[in-house]
Amino acid sequence: MGWEGIDKRKFPRVRYKCLIKVSQEETGKVLEAYTHNLGSGGICVILDQNLGLFQKVNIELFLEEDKNPISCEGVIVWIVRRHPTTSAETESFDTGVEFTDLMQEDKDKINNLINNILTTES
Repeated sequence: MGWEGIDKRKFPRVRYKCLIKVSQEETGKVLEAYTHNLGSGGICVILDQNLGLFQKVNIELFLEEDKNPISCEGVIVWIVRRHPTTSAETESFDTGVEFTDLMQEDKDKINNLINNILTTES
């Protein structure tokens, strides 16, 4: 089975790069990274650590640099390990996070962004 099954989602996703902070209360870890893609139901982010499947995380998503971030909780629903292709690269993890308490106002912001990107690309 290939990757074709992973994109059959309830919510459309678009490639979108923005700063994200992912933190875990119990460990105190805070990781900064950039999103790989974004949907109203969740995000994919490439992290340098495996935070663990089904772990709860806190998210700060900076859609626009000059605006307040979207803050919500999420749960890690899938992880795919990326092997380094050169000696200069380190191991990383494609990490899928599902939003669990996204406020409707923030969901609307994400949906508007996604619709703008989809309209521009077509």
